[in-house]
Amino acid sequence: MTSKAPDPGNWEDGEQDPEFKPLDREEAVRWRAAQPGLSAWRIVMVQLLVGMAAGALGWVFTRQVSVVLSVLYGAASVVVPTALMAWGMTASALSRRSSGHVVSMFMSFVLWEGVKILLSVAMLWSAPRVVPDLNWLALLVGLVVVIKVYWFGFWIQTRRPN
Repeated sequence: MTSKAPDPGNWEDGEQDPEFKPLDREEAVRWRAAQPGLSAWRIVMVQLLVGMAAGALGWVFTRQVSVVLSVLYGAASVVVPTALMAWGMTASALSRRSSGHVVSMFMSFVLWEGVKILLSVAMLWSAPRVVPDLNWLALLVGLVVVIKVYWFGFWIQTRRPN
């Protein structure tokens, strides 16, 4: 069995793979149109629905309001910061100003990701003061289940036919 790839030790800087063919403009446009789009707001909506479903399941299994509130608060500590980041990346004045500039868009992402993390930490820190009779296990379940929406969305995207 032979490999088509050349020996990596023989590559020179700047040398391209002989089988590599760059796309022309029309091919690049067609390729981009065929790629599935992923909306940040769709992720927020799915996270919200999953959080509400987790809260409902908490009620079905325990019939305790404190468990339901803890699950919902755990879910909210993911959903609210994600929604703020989605707004910041798509609708804020900063996002409109940075559109088309790769470095500005990257810095905007870093800024909003930092805001998202800080808000999540602040919400979790304030949980004992906000949720009466806080159940930490239920809060953790709500948080983890909603965070897993990212992985589920990634898995769904990879399963879609092109």
